[in-house]
Amino acid sequence: MMDSMISTPDPTALERIADRSWPAAGRDRLGAWIVNTDRGFSGRLNACWPLGDPGLPITDAVDAVEARYAAAGLPPLFKPVDGRSPQLEAELARRGYAPRTETLMMVGPLRGEGGRAEVTADPDARFETVFNGAQNNPDDAAERMGAFRRIPAPRGFGVIEIDGAPVAIGGTAIEGDWAGVFGMRTLAAHRRKGLARDILEALFATARQAGAHRGYLQVEADNAPAVTLYEGFGFREAYRYRYWGR
Repeated sequence: MMDSMISTPDPTALERIADRSWPAAGRDRLGAWIVNTDRGFSGRLNACWPLGDPGLPITDAVDAVEARYAAAGLPPLFKPVDGRSPQLEAELARRGYAPRTETLMMVGPLRGEGGRAEVTADPDARFETVFNGAQNNPDDAAERMGAFRRIPAPRGFGVIEIDGAPVAIGGTAIEGDWAGVFGMRTLAAHRRKGLARDILEALFATARQAGAHRGYLQVEADNAPAVTLYEGFGFREAYRYRYWGR
């Protein structure tokens, strides 16, 4: 057991939930593979998620995915869970792909009672103000805001204001027993004040009210402060994935 309440999830099942909870503008399928396309910024929104049998030999399946990304005007990108697709990884390496952006999928209990964050059902103007203010690229921000708006209900978007201005945000997507965390952002001038912790507590309380008992989130492996924050809530690594691109 990873926690007194949380057992190790099946990676394929949790990946399917995570994909549905962060919807790309375009979504296609190749057997059990999901081919997501958007504006070309967020990895999860612009990658092939190989979640089972594509229904074709690996070489033909990769050819088909590459053709679909070429038609969309995007570079091909694959997102296999580490150790789950050895044949695919070997084929990608043969074609000159390499892995990057090592990412942890962490799971844990939904702890906390809320606090000073307000949670709404939609990403309002305050949420967008903080998100845009924390992103370096406005096109990247616009792509991700589109994904926030497509998150299916039940969902929640937390905001903390200081002196009447929004300064910290985060979102949750809820599906059955699971609640995913997305878009945690705090404006630079207000970091290290415990705001992210308050946002998480509010999101977790909202998720519990909707019937969820377990949480998941994705965080880059080298983001030590964020990993430490999530570990403080009892989250632990379930598995890792990397993006394979040329």
